[in-house]
Amino acid sequence: MTNHSVSPGLWALAWRRLRADRIAMLALAVVAGFLVLLALSGAGLVAADWEEEVAVNYAPPSFVGADAAIRAMAAAQAPRPAPPNAFDPLADELAELKAKVEAEHPSSPKRTTLPFGADKWGHDVIKKTIKGGETSIVVGLVAAFVAVALGTLFGAVSGFYGGIVDDLFNWFYSVFTSIPSILMILTVAAVLQQKGVTTIVLILGLTGWTGPYRLMRAEYMKHKAREYVMAADAIGASGWRRMFGHILPNVSHVALVQMSILVVGFIKAEVILSFLGFGVPVGVVSWGSMLNEAQNELILGKWWQLAAASGAMALLVTAFSLFADALRDALDPKLK
Repeated sequence: MTNHSVSPGLWALAWRRLRADRIAMLALAVVAGFLVLLALSGAGLVAADWEEEVAVNYAPPSFVGADAAIRAMAAAQAPRPAPPNAFDPLADELAELKAKVEAEHPSSPKRTTLPFGADKWGHDVIKKTIKGGETSIVVGLVAAFVAVALGTLFGAVSGFYGGIVDDLFNWFYSVFTSIPSILMILTVAAVLQQKGVTTIVLILGLTGWTGPYRLMRAEYMKHKAREYVMAADAIGASGWRRMFGHILPNVSHVALVQMSILVVGFIKAEVILSFLGFGVPVGVVSWGSMLNEAQNELILGKWWQLAAASGAMALLVTAFSLFADALRDALDPKLK
């Protein structure tokens, strides 16, 4: 009886190498944790009440403790009963109505400390960081998908057809890469002139396709002359079917690695745009808008919002970078 063994595919080998890399698995766990928080925040199960003023202005972290000025501010903001007014015939009725409203909707006293402090409006910094991470991560993921989709499409057409089509796309690529990326991003932001998450995604997606284009063009130029593509041509497969039905599955790992790399860059780019005022509009929080607010708070010695936003961003970016490097090594055919 013959024992037929099936050789593992590219993705099975890549996953086997990833599991053997402890740093890669730790980075993957951190990224997965952030994505779970993003899903819970988007569903309204976590940090849905981040805009509630639960503490006094600039309430410090609990491990620092509230100073005398914060306690005095809390005492000043506490509701006090109005003194009786003998000259106002409606004073008793108003006092009774106010007491009834407070009984139906009691207002809890504002806290003088929070686990990681509050901002100038009394919002919980931890909840604000989670909600800001939702915006920043969504921008990074969606913008990276847009950039990789455009780069893959342009690179496939350019590398597969060659000739004047390739020359046209190469000219377009040269124009984009001749301008510094930050200037290109700011130029597109100034042209669109409308703040919002969708605008940021378009800004980053429309300016970040050049890297994936260059790599995918080279892959398509290499694969279009291989036997399986020529066999598909011989049986009458169209050019688009050969490009996206035969070649694309064999070069999809390049697009995946590029997307994981671009997510890191686009998260940082969103922070820069929001910090410069080209990012999210008023009422939408992101890590960039938190850092924008924190620059004024540092003058007053209030450092906790800066520490929370920059710490969360640094942790995610570092984990994503380590995972992207490990994924690139795991998918390298030379390491099979």
